[in-house]
Amino acid sequence: MRRFLILTSFAAGLATALLYRHDIAKTKARLKRMGTVATTSFGPIDFAELGDGAPVLVLHGTGGGYDQGLDMTASLANEGFRLIAPSRFGYLRTALPADRSAAAQADAYAELLDRLGVERSAVIGISAGAWPALHFAVRYPKRCAAVVLLVPATDLPRRTRILGRVLTRLFAYDFLGWAMVRLSGLFPALRGLMVGTPARVIRCASPKEKSRIRSILFDSLPARARLGGIRIDLDLCSPDSACALEDVACPVLAISTEDDAFQTAGRAREVAAAVPDGTAVIYSSGGHALVGRYSQAVRETAVFLKAHV
Repeated sequence: MRRFLILTSFAAGLATALLYRHDIAKTKARLKRMGTVATTSFGPIDFAELGDGAPVLVLHGTGGGYDQGLDMTASLANEGFRLIAPSRFGYLRTALPADRSAAAQADAYAELLDRLGVERSAVIGISAGAWPALHFAVRYPKRCAAVVLLVPATDLPRRTRILGRVLTRLFAYDFLGWAMVRLSGLFPALRGLMVGTPARVIRCASPKEKSRIRSILFDSLPARARLGGIRIDLDLCSPDSACALEDVACPVLAISTEDDAFQTAGRAREVAAAVPDGTAVIYSSGGHALVGRYSQAVRETAVFLKAHV
């Protein structure tokens, strides 16, 4: 019996190690294939592009990178948009400059657009990408055609900040970050906690939506390559990072859900009310990952951008 337990434990450990190596190798290969590094005065910026047409700068949320940004917006490439998705400060191969503020990030993205020969662009800020997107609109009014905020995390509830601190401890080790992602596939409650979405919403989601959530979670790997950015975001998602919303000259669309565990519905309403030309679209359910609402949000975004870009 003891020998059987030893052999079983060994086999389980070996299988886990092989699965871990497979997942990380696959993720690194995908990132190497997709990403490009641009040299800027802020240091290197890792980014990827998708689609052709009117340019749209896509700023991802916490724990992501350009891969998360594209996963959240890829459908827009089929609507005639050129998606330009940088990894924000501290994510993947993007630098960690001394000034890591939302305003500095906006300046870095303006420089990236210069490198790509893009004079004017719309901006999509996802979750923690909201303040950098709004700062871009304020600092570069002639270059910003419109702003879309998807579940804007302009301030985080206390519970979310605690979760963020836990993640920074786990993400200091690639294996622990990977284990969390893998385990979340077995436990809807854990998955819901990680993506700010009620477990019941995830359980009732379509297979396609469950696959999308899985992709978003895997976009947090390898964990250590995103750790610096997560630490920045815990400070960035705060009213201290705010800009003068009354100076946002372009139209703004803010989309969220009432059951977002990160409480972004109220933030979306506040921003839409504070800017001169703002609209808030709040769904009754879907959580922070817009589960079951993603296609609707993409349609809303596409219609809005086509009207203003």
